[in-house]
This record gives sequence, C-alpha cells and structure tokens, in this order.
Amino acid sequence: MKFFPVITSMSLGRAWNHALEEKLKRASSAGFGGIELFYEDLEYFAWSRPGAQSNDTPASLTELVAAAAEIRKLCLEQRLTIIGLQPFLFYEGLLDRKEHAARIEKLHVWFDIVDALDVDTIQIPSNFLPEPQITSDLDVIVADMVEVAELGANRSKPIRFAFENLCWGTHIDTWEQAWQVVQLVNRPNFGMCLDTFNIAGRVWADPASADGKAVDADAALESSLERLVNTVDVSKVFYIQLVDAERLKTPLDESHEYYAKGQPARMSWSRNARCFMYETDRGAYLPVEKVAKTIIQQLGYQGAVSMELFSRTMSDPDPEVPHQHATRGIESWKKIVQALELN
Repeated sequence: MKFFPVITSMSLGRAWNHALEEKLKRASSAGFGGIELFYEDLEYFAWSRPGAQSNDTPASLTELVAAAAEIRKLCLEQRLTIIGLQPFLFYEGLLDRKEHAARIEKLHVWFDIVDALDVDTIQIPSNFLPEPQITSDLDVIVADMVEVAELGANRSKPIRFAFENLCWGTHIDTWEQAWQVVQLVNRPNFGMCLDTFNIAGRVWADPASADGKAVDADAALESSLERLVNTVDVSKVFYIQLVDAERLKTPLDESHEYYAKGQPARMSWSRNARCFMYETDRGAYLPVEKVAKTIIQQLGYQGAVSMELFSRTMSDPDPEVPHQHATRGIESWKKIVQALELN
C-alpha cells in the first residue's frame, strides 16, 4: 500500500497573514510530501510579486499564470508535489445561466493556472449558495458537471475534477449525493474527494445540538459507511482528506461566538473549529478514524492523503503559526500511520 501525506496551503495559515514561501518551507521541513494549493494563496502570492497590481483589483490572468509557475518552482525546491488546485466555488446548479457562463469563463483561467502549476486536478466543492440562487434539479446539476468534465477531457493535457460534498451544502451535503452525481456524469476524469470531516460532520455530528451529535448518530454513520464500501468505485476517489473537529462547549446557535447570520451551523463550525485527527487536547471528538479505516482498509483507497484544516487559529498573525500547524499536522499523520497500519 502506498500513501502520500500532503497538507492544504490554507491549513498553514491565512494568506494575508502568512507568506506562501514560509508555509511551503514549514510543510517540507515537517515531513509532508506535497500540498493542495488554495486559490486564495495563489492570488495573494500574485499580488505580492514585484510589479503586481494593487490587491484592491483582481490579479490578471498573466499575473496568476506567472505566479503559478513561480509556485511550482518553489515547490520543486522544497520537494513538494502539488496534487491539485481548490476550491472552484459556487458552480453547479446556478439558476442564473449568465452567471454559469461566467463560471465557465473562469474555469478556462483555472486551466491555464493548473498548466503552469503542472497539476491535473481541480476540486469542486458542492454549492452552498442560498436556495433561491441554485436548483436541486439533478438533471441540471449533472449537465453542469458533464460540461466541465468534457472541457477538461478535451484539452491537450486533460484535467480531472474531484467533487466534494460539503456537510453544509445546500442540496448536496452527503457523500451519497456526491457519488450519485459522479455516477450520472460517468466520465473518467470526474471523480470525488472523500473528507472525514464532511462525512462524519454530516451524519454523526451536529454542532447545534447539546451533545454535539445528530439523532441516532452511531447507527446513521454505520449505515452510511456500509453503503460506501458496497457502492463506491475506489478508482473514482481521486484523493482523500483526513481531519477532525472540536466538540463545542455550547450549541452553535445565535448566542454562540461562532454564529454568523445566514450561515449554516456546520459551516460556522467548520470555519472556526476544525482540528487534526487525534488532537483530543483540542476537543477532537468525531469518529474520523472509523471513517478513515473504512475508506482505506475496506474500500481499498491508496494515494494522496491530505490534511485540510480550517480554524480560527489560521488568522493568527503570529509568525510561528505555519510551523505550529505543520508540526501538528505531521504528528497527526504519524498517529494515522500507526493506527491504520499504513507502513
């Protein structure tokens, strides 16, 4: 079995507080073999380069492609593989088809960027725009995904798409729904990203409840994981993300410090309170080891294993944050290797 530990560039600190060069150095020195690159990091890096426009205006295509080429060079110097670019947000099911066309135009920019990065994977998280802006019509959603898959497949250097269910997605919030889309799209370059947080955080956990758990949590997760093993084609799992989250001391309602008006509780929880696997001292409580074992040992996944952390700590301007996060991430990885017998 072969596994490849990577970390998302965002996990090492917010772009506006921590330089990408420093984050890459810390990831490499900690022992990670690669990164998932966040578009936000790319954009801030483009703005920071000599001669770039003010960050009050969007970076141009030329600036973004030049920045991507430089990031690729930096990663090569640090012996880091870039496994993909994410997140291509708010895509599927848009009711405003002019806005859909604008997203397709943006995708062509992303194609040029991933060429410069020398990567072949773009991640698409499930849409979480408000319901009046997007449809639940599966035919529309699938047609949208077929469109990107065919655009990616018809390039001289084909692009893959990893669709990820977010546990607060408006219409697609479970792996089952994401898998249904993957099956219906039925293109070799369209697969999925399985994330332990988004799986356990949807069917097992509920940050708005008193005990942090959903109704019939254990049974629901057991049933979901059994279906995963029996239905998902592992060749369609392009990569996985292993991460946990804090059990909140009080329910995430309007009185909670993480509450944001109009934002689903699971999204507010995700943005503020994720942690790495086994960080019980930080409140980690999800059954993510069980989810990880199901994906790796029972489904038979092999490949890139990414740590994707979102946390209030990422916005801390302390220059030690990238080092702290990289160290925490690799310590989590070592425990994952031992617990899941990945040697």
